[in-house]
Amino acid sequence: MKKMIEQYSRDYALLREAVEGLSEEELRFQPTPGKWSIHQIVIHVTDSEILATHRMKKVLAEEEPLLLSFDQEAWADNLGYERLDREQHLLLFQMLRASMLPLLENLNPEQLERVGEYPDGARYTFKELLEFRVQHVRDHLAQIGRVRQAYRENRV
Repeated sequence: MKKMIEQYSRDYALLREAVEGLSEEELRFQPTPGKWSIHQIVIHVTDSEILATHRMKKVLAEEEPLLLSFDQEAWADNLGYERLDREQHLLLFQMLRASMLPLLENLNPEQLERVGEYPDGARYTFKELLEFRVQHVRDHLAQIGRVRQAYRENRV
């Protein structure tokens, strides 16, 4: 668990590093129509983190709470991700992660096994939710790498 918390605590730095030094053109490049730009990916990762932080706190605080998902495509399309401030979202991501660290560092084994349930009946432990958060960022860091590569290939 200690390794998972360390990874969780490093995700902001990894996300920041992934976008550092990129031009605005590169940050807004969409590899194909309908595919997210790096800018949109950053906004999405933060929006997802807002909801995930809420879910994890619910699982720690409430008995088998109902957990809700969100339609990520609807959020990206209808919230004007292109107009949102990327820097603010990076800082918000950083603050959300920092706000969770005191809770994570003091977890006991029983808390790791606390469960939340989605409306479809899927049940997840706190530990699984935390693992999803780390994997979610890793998946999007890889996506950012693919978009950067597509941008370079497009420039040739």
